[in-house]
Amino acid sequence: MTRYAARLGEPRWLRAGLILVALAFLAAFLVLPLGVVFVEALRDGWRAYLASLTDPEARSAIRLTCLTAALVVPANAVFGLAAAWAVAKFSFRGKGVLVTLIDLPLAVSPVIAGLVMVLLFGRHGWLGPWLSAHHVKIIFAVPGIVAATAFVTFPFVARELIPLMEEQGTDEEQAALSLGASGWQTFRRVTLPNVRWALLYGLILTNARAMGEFGAVSVVSGHIRGRTDTLPLHVEILYNEYQFAAAFAAASLLSLLALVTLVLKAVVERRAARSRRESGALHPLLAKEGAEGGPLAPARVAEGAGPGTPRMSTHQSRDPRSGSGPGEAAD
Repeated sequence: MTRYAARLGEPRWLRAGLILVALAFLAAFLVLPLGVVFVEALRDGWRAYLASLTDPEARSAIRLTCLTAALVVPANAVFGLAAAWAVAKFSFRGKGVLVTLIDLPLAVSPVIAGLVMVLLFGRHGWLGPWLSAHHVKIIFAVPGIVAATAFVTFPFVARELIPLMEEQGTDEEQAALSLGASGWQTFRRVTLPNVRWALLYGLILTNARAMGEFGAVSVVSGHIRGRTDTLPLHVEILYNEYQFAAAFAAASLLSLLALVTLVLKAVVERRAARSRRESGALHPLLAKEGAEGGPLAPARVAEGAGPGTPRMSTHQSRDPRSGSGPGEAAD
């Protein structure tokens, strides 16, 4: 980095100044607030801290937050894989509209999303009378919280997978299908291993956003203490009631979640970079092997093609009009 900066002709004082500005910004807007959260949470001692977290209302908020994340993350994984597969692997009318809809929650305020759900599923909303007649409650209940959280988090997995799948193309999938693999075998043995790190990265971001979502959940939850309050809403209620130690104790759990998310994010990025380097080192070997007439198909695809499926070799793929069979030279 120093040699690169020297080649650009940047003076040493400029590099040092930029680094100091970045560090000062991080200290003022990240490290300092995070430290204040833990200092205030432990102001009254460990006993008061643990008592705040074991309070029945706090345990209910933690339980509802974990339940919401446990339902939203798998649902977004399925949607993200399906949407990324459709956008990256196929061409169809309305593809641009689908991509725009995927990005919609990133452009719309979460509060607006919550209000839309109230207008749709509330007692006086479009579907409210029908839901009330069938004794189905969505708004001010757990289903509404899950739906609002799913809406604001579903772009994360798809947005991580779409660029990667578009870059990879469809060559490997077509090769697997030509070897006799089924669609499910192709997805499980070819597509999914190629996108596993991007998928995991998107799931980490989805989980962090699901546990920390406030705006949309605040609108649809109703703030029923002990029933529909998630952990962020519980922090707001305690702070408004001037229970600062308890509020910061609950906030410290969300801060710990953020730190764990950053660690997992760094680990996944490192593993993904290592996987890309290994794949880049393997591709020249495959190209050389293909130029020499060696087998190009991955062994795992051939093994997954099922019993009785013929395996294709480069000798068997010769032009049948030449009249040469396996192991025979054409005239």
